[in-house]
Amino acid sequence: MDSRNSGRLAAWALLGAVPFSPLHAAPTLDLEQHIVTASRLAETADQSLAAVTVIDRAEIERSQANSLQQLLAGVPGVALASYGGAGKNASLYLRGSNASHVLVLVDGIQVGSATLGTVAFQDLPLELIERIEVVRGPRSSLYGSEAIGGVVQIFTRRQRSDGIKPFFSAGYGSHDSYEGTAGLSGASTRGWYTLAANGSDTDGINAKAKTAASLADGSYESDSDGYRRLSASARAGYRFDNGLELEGTYLRADAHNDFDGRYEWNGVFGKRAFAENTQQVLGARARFSPLQPWDVTLQLGRSQDNADTYQDGAFYSRFDNRRDSATWQNDLALAERQTLTLGLDYQRDEVNGTTNYLLDNRENEGVFLQYRAGLARHELQLAARHDRNEQFGSHKTGSVAWGYALTDALRVTTSYGSAFKAPTFNDLYFPGYGNPMLEPERSRSLEAGLSGEHAWGNWSANLFRSQIENLIAAVCDSNFDCTAEGVDRARIRGLELAVASQLWAWRWNANYTLIDARNRSARYYGNALQRRPEQLFNLSIDRDIGPFGMGATLHAQGAAYDDQANSRVLPGFATLDLRGEYRVNREWRLQARIANLLDTDYQTVADYNQPGRAVYLTIRYQAL
Repeated sequence: MDSRNSGRLAAWALLGAVPFSPLHAAPTLDLEQHIVTASRLAETADQSLAAVTVIDRAEIERSQANSLQQLLAGVPGVALASYGGAGKNASLYLRGSNASHVLVLVDGIQVGSATLGTVAFQDLPLELIERIEVVRGPRSSLYGSEAIGGVVQIFTRRQRSDGIKPFFSAGYGSHDSYEGTAGLSGASTRGWYTLAANGSDTDGINAKAKTAASLADGSYESDSDGYRRLSASARAGYRFDNGLELEGTYLRADAHNDFDGRYEWNGVFGKRAFAENTQQVLGARARFSPLQPWDVTLQLGRSQDNADTYQDGAFYSRFDNRRDSATWQNDLALAERQTLTLGLDYQRDEVNGTTNYLLDNRENEGVFLQYRAGLARHELQLAARHDRNEQFGSHKTGSVAWGYALTDALRVTTSYGSAFKAPTFNDLYFPGYGNPMLEPERSRSLEAGLSGEHAWGNWSANLFRSQIENLIAAVCDSNFDCTAEGVDRARIRGLELAVASQLWAWRWNANYTLIDARNRSARYYGNALQRRPEQLFNLSIDRDIGPFGMGATLHAQGAAYDDQANSRVLPGFATLDLRGEYRVNREWRLQARIANLLDTDYQTVADYNQPGRAVYLTIRYQAL
């Protein structure tokens, strides 16, 4: 970090710390019982006016998912497009919006590539994650750029109960796949820490399909495209007698990824491509209460997304992305069920590497305000934000949400929100693709929902509609030479249905999403946005019989198009996974899973294979 930005971040730290002394203890934030992403406040799931899905550590282990993207595929409104098997690039489309329209946080720190505008979900280790919150719908009024489709927040592992407790897991499966995790957690009445490491290695599958096109351009290689990753996380905190709470977090993942490709370098075409990728997140947070109704949170963070690409064993290119951020948030309890939140955000993105960009860094400063109130059966949330982007000037966003409890078990909600997304450095300046004339994308969204909480379970139904202007997409000619263009506008309409229950000793949950995402540009008017299936369905069932557990997951999605012209169809498909578990005792478990039991042949990106039937075995230990 250069001296200019070090000084700026130091000034933010002083701004948050100098005027105050921590006189009162802030209430302990228990993430096992609360969600924090939807409103930047701790609230229970039934208080949230946004559509939120929470996946905790118990659910992660029960699912036996092999990757973060596989786990997220079961969330309502989520569609994934993957360039092959394990470790290959995967794009997440939330409620039909672009993959770059999802803001991702790790322990409160924004992550992702400033060049691509997306997050390498495939490189984030699922075994080092404690819980995940997925908020669907625009959140720019609280978080600024990128939160058009929603927000995904990932929390690294942390122990909640007292004592020192180690944990361990090891697994083996098809394609010569290995994975191992070891960690140690400790907690007391005031302090906590978790240290963990994870490693995985697989031969993978042949990612690129054998087609006339891949044979003609030489991109097909008849080999398995392997993947390996080493990762580590650390999280520690302490709460002092005067109420001051300090916490530091760290996550790093180093990955090696083999992929099929054919690249021109100094007039020579090469193959045998691979990439060395690094994801790193470092954060520090202080929280205290200067006065009884006033909570202050100060957070500093740095995230990095680096990639070195090689072909024929020789270095080819490098992309180094760095994001520095700072947040100062103030929560004031005005009265019972009334909270006012005021805050400042600062962010600086910087790009380095072998590609020359006309501009390689920019800053953004944001001011946000939120009022959260409850009166009798009514709930209200008002939010407004002003961002000053160094490159694109000022942007104002806002949102309003209202909920009403029709009965003790039934609630209706409605909301409106505006959002924006600044173009990425690749959109603007990447040689042969970038378009420096692009403007920020803007959206307006409406949503209405009805939900119920009953003795037998819960359910929800949400209708939503979004209008996006200046939507940025790759527009390609007949030779597949592409440029970034703002396609004027797009319209997205959808319905989400979800239900969860426990009947006849079976625990089950299901969700169905219907999405109509349409291009409204002159050139492709009426066409479906690429890689957005119109229908998504997920069903998960589980049952315990003594020390044994059994379950199944069904994922199905309808057809989609691979291009804006809607000339290449991606057929719909369904996959079925089976899983079982034997609890040797309270600390040891043996797990087995059959993925894609019916060996379904499908693609989510044209000409890229997906894994067929596979078997995985895992042993787990968690000290109690």
